[in-house]
Amino acid sequence: MDASLLSSATADTFNGNAAEQSAPPMQPPGTDMTGICFRDQLWINSYPLDRNYVFDYFALSPFYDITCNNEILRRRSVHPLDHSQLSIMTGLEYVISEATEPNFFVFRKQRRDGPEKVTPMLTYYILDGTIYQAPQLCSVFAARVGRAVYNISNAFSVAASKLETIRQVDTKSQNEPSETKPASETVDLKEVKRVDLILKSLYSKLPPAPPPPPFPEGYVSQEALGEKEEEVGTQGGESQQPQIDPIIDQGPAKRMKF
Repeated sequence: MDASLLSSATADTFNGNAAEQSAPPMQPPGTDMTGICFRDQLWINSYPLDRNYVFDYFALSPFYDITCNNEILRRRSVHPLDHSQLSIMTGLEYVISEATEPNFFVFRKQRRDGPEKVTPMLTYYILDGTIYQAPQLCSVFAARVGRAVYNISNAFSVAASKLETIRQVDTKSQNEPSETKPASETVDLKEVKRVDLILKSLYSKLPPAPPPPPFPEGYVSQEALGEKEEEVGTQGGESQQPQIDPIIDQGPAKRMKF
């Protein structure tokens, strides 16, 4: 083969034919990739995670969209997070919204339509070298509402089962014969009066009670003794003088002489 033809073929390949025949470009990442994460321990051991290198680490993950403006700046050998360059471009871009070196970084994917017009789209964060996609607010609300509905439905199921148990117990208690409680006896006044009349008529028909037997000779009853003591007390009270108080009526005090 002629050397000129070989050189020309080589030049065509270098000019871009080989690039066109290479593997097709990566597809842009999907919207919901919260179920996966990315970590490259070899890269972490080789480079530090700071503001200068963290974007290069993020560009290795499947969350990175190669059609963004940051990739254009990288090809121009400009730092991909240069805000002065990104602000004059339009389209997709990634910016660092929060950073705590070297453990925590927050990337925000947004669409820029002008220097001051930006629409946030998705959020990613790097925690201790592992890259995650933050869930969207609607997904968080949907998950919380679903969990609340699930717990409420379980609570109603438990309450319904307990009420069914109580209903069964009440049904059994109603079917069982209840113990008859003795009713309180009522008093009939007419019946009481009738019984009193019968007792009075029977009492009037009975003979009178016999007199008590006489006391034996020399026996003095207690009533007689009481009457005699009262008579003696009245007679003796007139003749006897009142007793002298042993403390008041002793006269002048007598003192001992030494």
